[in-house]
Amino acid sequence: MKVGVPKEIKIHEYRVGLVPAGVRELVDSGHQVLVQSGAGSGIGFDDSHYQAAGAAVVQRAEDVFAAADLVVKVKEPQLEECQRLRSGQTLFTYLHLAADREQAMALLASGATAIAYETVTAPDGSLPLLTPMSEVAGRMSVQVGANSLQKANGGFGVLLGGVPGVAPAKVVVLGGGVSGTHAVEMAVGLRADVTVVDRSVKRLRELAVQFGSSAKTVYSTADAIERLTRDADLVIGAVLVAGSAAPKLVTREMVKRMKAGAVLVDIAIDQGGCFETSRPTTHAEPTYVVDGVLHYCVTNMPGAVPRTSTFALTNATLPYVRALADLGWERALARDAGFARGLNIHAGEVTHEAVARDLGLDYRPKRFAAA
Repeated sequence: MKVGVPKEIKIHEYRVGLVPAGVRELVDSGHQVLVQSGAGSGIGFDDSHYQAAGAAVVQRAEDVFAAADLVVKVKEPQLEECQRLRSGQTLFTYLHLAADREQAMALLASGATAIAYETVTAPDGSLPLLTPMSEVAGRMSVQVGANSLQKANGGFGVLLGGVPGVAPAKVVVLGGGVSGTHAVEMAVGLRADVTVVDRSVKRLRELAVQFGSSAKTVYSTADAIERLTRDADLVIGAVLVAGSAAPKLVTREMVKRMKAGAVLVDIAIDQGGCFETSRPTTHAEPTYVVDGVLHYCVTNMPGAVPRTSTFALTNATLPYVRALADLGWERALARDAGFARGLNIHAGEVTHEAVARDLGLDYRPKRFAAA
């Protein structure tokens, strides 16, 4: 199979779909890999590294899309990339379609088969291809939140951990999943006053055991969120409903009641965001202010640390890429029900129920023959 790796074109996105070691694995299995020139330069791999691994390096993205049977990316395709896709071609990348109708319609029009990292499921119900970036984003959320709290950056002017004789900042983490847990870990490590909110009592018990008295746990209700955000210095939104738009846990009215200079970091922005006042931002202009509250809503947070992020992501995606290349998308998905949940769009139809529901489109489940 011909596997294509184009250079990412989203603003300040330096990650890449395959590292040279992954290319070598595919080439050694008899596949051809085409990599766009400069695709790995943002993480320290130049064209010669890919050529040494056995890839053919081409100059233009158009050449990659035209030749590849399978296109492997990191971020959702931009509209110009959607126009390069074709019927019979497979795209494997993050999509986050529930919050992006324009992209969804462009992918439907292409006729391509689009498989989303974020909805592939493991046997235990976890999301193995979303987890690595959730880990990165969770840890980064505390870093960017601490930086945003500095007065020169528009924040309240407080140090997360305080100092002897001065109270630490109050950090509220909404969601105790992968990204939320890593956010709590980082905030606790900086000696902040940390509270994590979740709607699963079982998960709250697990967090209480993991962090002990270093973090407080609160069951998620609108009343609890309103009370906690009113006094918070930093609120991190880390909620996730796989494949669906994120629920709006913090309303516009709640934001109005927060202190001026407080910071909101919305990890869930890829799925539409969990703050009612959230809107997507970029690494070029990461923040904006609503009612005196600083919002950080960058849709590709892990792109700020692309080398760490790429290695973490491709460690997880490579076995799936190999399955697609070895078997073709239909046989690969037929053999793995969790992998099949990654199928979002095929031949002009939406094949993921949550995506179809949130976009108000017809849902057409794909039936697979026994593998």
